[in-house]
Amino acid sequence: MLREAPLTLGLFPLHSVLLPGATLSLRVFERRYLDLVSECMRESRGCGVCLILIGDEVGMPATPAKYGTHARIEDFTTGTDGLLHLRIRGGRRFRVATTHVRDNGLLLADVDWCEYDPDDELRPEHATLGIVLQHMLDQVGGEHAKAPPARFDEASWVGWRLAELLPLQESQRQALLQLDDPHARLDRMLHWID
Repeated sequence: MLREAPLTLGLFPLHSVLLPGATLSLRVFERRYLDLVSECMRESRGCGVCLILIGDEVGMPATPAKYGTHARIEDFTTGTDGLLHLRIRGGRRFRVATTHVRDNGLLLADVDWCEYDPDDELRPEHATLGIVLQHMLDQVGGEHAKAPPARFDEASWVGWRLAELLPLQESQRQALLQLDDPHARLDRMLHWID
């Protein structure tokens, strides 16, 4: 298998974990992030989102977690507060190899891509999680509520949607993001639910 070349991504370090397939709303006002958004739009590329381990979302560059998610801007508008509002969607997971800071304070990361999740079906021990997810989506609605029935048999998709909807701490979501095996993610959530 050919190894993909590392890529440099501008980072949004946040106090939230962006999961693959999930959306997140952001308000952008710092010059470094406005510059990043401008670059992403101009060059039709995404950026990275990592959980903050040390620091804050504003001010000095924060220390990000070693795993993050590639994000694409889906929509943007100027809010009534005059700030740029973004909706981003999580894509592929990555591992941060090194970081450096631009002159404007933007944190850049050289990243290695994580493997895509396999198209595995739910294992029998996880079948109830597919049912739980279906019931949750029936209650809360949203974009995934109209998913075809076959999706509720996909280990990866069920795991990411549960990680998005369950009342987990961000550190728990980060732990799931760092697991390469969708069945291990489901095992972890099953343990937490028990």
